[in-house]
Amino acid sequence: MKRNGFWLMLSLAFALALLSGCQKAAENANIMAPAASPTTETIDTAAIETELLRIENDWPRVVREKDVEAVKRIEADDAIFLYPDGTVGDKTTDVKDMETGALSADSWEISDLKVTVLGKDAAVVNGRSVVKNGKYKLPDGKSIDISGQYRFIDTFARRNGEWKLVAGASTPIREPGATASPTAKPSPAASPAMRPSPEMTASPATRPSPPIRIVPPPRVRVSPAVRPTP
Repeated sequence: MKRNGFWLMLSLAFALALLSGCQKAAENANIMAPAASPTTETIDTAAIETELLRIENDWPRVVREKDVEAVKRIEADDAIFLYPDGTVGDKTTDVKDMETGALSADSWEISDLKVTVLGKDAAVVNGRSVVKNGKYKLPDGKSIDISGQYRFIDTFARRNGEWKLVAGASTPIREPGATASPTAKPSPAASPAMRPSPEMTASPATRPSPPIRIVPPPRVRVSPAVRPTP
């Protein structure tokens, strides 16, 4: 009996040692195993491009029909816009212009549209616009000419599953060697109230005129195939 007990104790000790060694080997294997690489996120670039081009090309209808609700839906509440004359606008400005019909043109064409996808929730669209016989009505009832060619860039962000226009900027295209004509579109720099007197000293009553937005915001894009009626 003593002998059998001795072998039984020895067998148990061996089994415990073997089990302990297996556990340590498993722990070491887990430590040495390389961490799993993160899953690469798939971005549906084609779908993003299609949606943003649809939004840009819908602006002719929005302007023609004065679709205020479309402006409210597409533009973010914190959107900011930089106009060619250096003034800054926002969603409130755009909604007001749409409600009052301050913007008009015989034709407003866009071309060279290109979407650059920055991620699954961010992208920019740039393009070229040509405005013919464009008019912008000022608060005092007067209208200014906004005809010309422009380059623009719009920034979009996807928020809660919907693409929103969060920023935009546009600039006039200057022809090489072109000089300003006497009848050039008004701007803050060319305002009569800001010209110096012949003695090159400012008149005591001279005050700079308020900034005048001489070109439409980048929100209005009209595709070549869709033109608003005069």
